Amino acid sequence: MTAIDLFVSPLGRVEGDLDVRVTIEDGVVTSAWTEAAMFRGFEIILRGKDPQAGLIVTPRICGICGGSHLYKSAYALDVAWRTHLPPNATLIRNICQACETLQSIPRYFYALFAIDLTNKNYAKSPLYEEAVRRFAPYTGESYGRGVVLSNKPVEVYAIFGGQWPHSSFMVPGGVMCAPTLSDVTRSIAILEHWKNEWLEKQWLGCSIERWLENRTWEDVLAWVDENESQHNSDLGFFIRYALDIGLDKYGAGVGNYIASGTYFEPTKYENPTIEGRNAALIGRSGVYAGGQWFEFDQSRIREDVTHSFYEGDKPLHPFEGETRPIDPERGRAQGKYSWAKAPRYDVPGMGYIPLETGPLARRIAAGAPGAEPHQDQDPLFVDILNKIGPSVLVRQLARVHEAPKYYQWVRGWLDQLDLHEPFYTKPVEHPSGKGFGSTEAARGALSDWIVIEDGKIANYQVITPTAWNIGPRDRDEVPGPIEKAMVGTPIKDPEDPVELGHVARSFDSCLVCTVHAYDGKTGRELSSFVINGMV
Repeated sequence: MTAIDLFVSPLGRVEGDLDVRVTIEDGVVTSAWTEAAMFRGFEIILRGKDPQAGLIVTPRICGICGGSHLYKSAYALDVAWRTHLPPNATLIRNICQACETLQSIPRYFYALFAIDLTNKNYAKSPLYEEAVRRFAPYTGESYGRGVVLSNKPVEVYAIFGGQWPHSSFMVPGGVMCAPTLSDVTRSIAILEHWKNEWLEKQWLGCSIERWLENRTWEDVLAWVDENESQHNSDLGFFIRYALDIGLDKYGAGVGNYIASGTYFEPTKYENPTIEGRNAALIGRSGVYAGGQWFEFDQSRIREDVTHSFYEGDKPLHPFEGETRPIDPERGRAQGKYSWAKAPRYDVPGMGYIPLETGPLARRIAAGAPGAEPHQDQDPLFVDILNKIGPSVLVRQLARVHEAPKYYQWVRGWLDQLDLHEPFYTKPVEHPSGKGFGSTEAARGALSDWIVIEDGKIANYQVITPTAWNIGPRDRDEVPGPIEKAMVGTPIKDPEDPVELGHVARSFDSCLVCTVHAYDGKTGRELSSFVINGMV
């Protein structure tokens, strides 16, 4: 039996550093450790600041989902200050949040994920040359159009938010904009162009309505071969190619999921509270674990720092959360190996366990029984999960499935705006309170907890989707979701482990591919290289 330790640093393509060390035996990963190699400390920065500082600071956490950070930060303060939100304000927040995610879908697929599909390891596939023609970085026919047109939805965000990224126009009590009819009609025109030129023409090869008719895995396979347009669309080709090269065979992960939900029915969340949140959601929240659905309850969340570079000896709820960093050198002597904390959720009957978040988790939540008329009810991915299980392929399909769905929602919200009604209600700035705000960023559940005392921030904690997914082992030595997803991954070439890239990027971790391979027995460095020539 041959054992190899492979250290991949960094493995992401976005921002920050994600280091992955894996042990390979007989060409298959048998264990993995993920290390977030950069300390951010935003919770420390916010302590003692004005309660509204989160609206300015948290959108700077990420340059590609800053709108999502603003969205949940605003709702956290809405809850703490017990504000009133006019329906127009909720609609604008929904529109902008969804538009940010719409731009992320093609940009992520082409620029971050699909370029690995051109790796030389797949040269024997009969579809390889077509993959290169479409997805080669910068020169690929689909790559160029997809990346360029991905910018269109955030033009809509900028119309209402004044800019993107790093906007701060969502404030307690509403939004700082007063849209005109021209703003609305221009937004509709931009989205129609994006739909016509990319979503339907290039990506689907059919109408969005036709794609959304798919309810089962068999429906998806039949859709691919229904006609030439769908068969040769980027989505149709991706499904065929992914099945050919085996992306449906690995990357399963923990198989348990969390979605905090996003987008509100305006009349059901005019006075935001923690207790009233789930019922007002359009994109539903929920936990799916052990084959059962559970209602999402933020009070069941804890953060474990056993293997994180922080002080602390017990898991804490974010309202009581601590961010006390220690020197990594000292931390490693204690068995710590990551700057990420390890979020865990207390599932009834199962205890505190790791959960995967992201588009697949949202799609599973959407398949739960009991949806209200205003809520998303979509059985497709529950069917897919039951029939072929989770994998790199399924995670990608869940992400791109949201493009037509969110487009439809945004168009509906634009039509609901009443330009004669208010977009803001001035709030009372209470000197004390607690607030929880959450959303579904493109990458998954993104949440803030704020504690206000004497008119200042006493505690502020953020749990990002990347933290849920790349978090390290906990006090019980249970691996995090990506660590678990790496296990079982076949590695064809240890000097170019593109398969690890597929798994990591299927989660779209918001962390930024130099690779160091070591012999597991001697510790000797075997090679140093860059995955796919892209950083």
